[in-house]
Amino acid sequence: MAPSSTPLARLAEAGVAIWLDDLSRERLRTGNLAELVRDKGVVGVTTNPSIFASALSKGDAYDAQLRELAADGADADAAVFRITTDDVRQAADVLRPVFDATDGVDGRVSIEVDPRLAKDADATLATARSLWSTVDRPNVFIKIPATQEGLAAITAVLAEGISVNVTLIFSIERYGKVLDAFLTGLEQAKANGHDLASIASVASFFVSRVDAAIDPRLDAIGTPQAAALRGEAAIANARLAYGLYQEVVADDRWAALAAAGARPQRPLWASTGVKDPSYPDTRYVDELVVAGVVNTMPEATLDAVADHGGDGTDTVTGTRQESEAVIAGLRELGIDIDEVTEQLEVEGVDKFTASWDELLSTVSDGLAGAVQQNADQDAR
Repeated sequence: MAPSSTPLARLAEAGVAIWLDDLSRERLRTGNLAELVRDKGVVGVTTNPSIFASALSKGDAYDAQLRELAADGADADAAVFRITTDDVRQAADVLRPVFDATDGVDGRVSIEVDPRLAKDADATLATARSLWSTVDRPNVFIKIPATQEGLAAITAVLAEGISVNVTLIFSIERYGKVLDAFLTGLEQAKANGHDLASIASVASFFVSRVDAAIDPRLDAIGTPQAAALRGEAAIANARLAYGLYQEVVADDRWAALAAAGARPQRPLWASTGVKDPSYPDTRYVDELVVAGVVNTMPEATLDAVADHGGDGTDTVTGTRQESEAVIAGLRELGIDIDEVTEQLEVEGVDKFTASWDELLSTVSDGLAGAVQQNADQDAR
């Protein structure tokens, strides 16, 4: 763990779990992930199709496996499944000591179901089962988008004792449904005889994309009132989400599950890299500090926090009235945050699907090249 004088250590002491929003074979091969765990207090990893697409397009870390897969006659879908589950399994092994030391709270690695299945609950469940059994590590999370159809899959997956990272949450309304899906899943898991203490979950609430969508609308309005709200929507939205989480864990329904050994579904702040260079680069970390949450950061944000992050003071508790005023101010200007977050969900699924297609294309090209390399070797 990082020395206690560092901003990252202060963040951890405040109860924020520091996760890395990135993974690649190169990080695993060089020991970089292990270094981040040791030196910067990273206690978890999240992945998504964009991250894997980027990893596959750089360097030669996957070349040997592509040649093996080509020799086996694997198609692009099968190859992507093998490559991503292998990376996640290795990362889970790197983080296993953290998992053991925290009694399974942290030391987690997430892998996402094919985003093309976001509107198909049954196919999502089948893929989640396959990912869970293939990675075969207790510290893996299966990521499922919080689409309307995804809610049923979230409940079904949890009911089978599989740990879940619910992703692409933008709105308070949808987050409430995610919490309900989580509770229902645990209730069903209990009825199915599963040990609730072994089932974990996080809910990935996206932050910076909300400002990226709303700020241009405020700029277009151009009034002093609009300017004053610039950069405030995302943090207010996330803080209100945490308030909803507090209400749920204070409820009798949760108390019954907790008494049976269940762990809460921790809020996870995702999309915490700053997209507007006029904002402090640690903004979506420093302004969302509260005990019991996860903040998953791209490496640039992690480095920025390590260098000049805040003092770890709670910046969420007691902000409900202020946050509600921000949302009300947006509505007065004609900006409906519910409409914005609904559109962000659609765009989020579309972006991950496009990244998945890019990943498949990259792997397909890699397999074709590997087939030729294998043929050339055989001809020698």
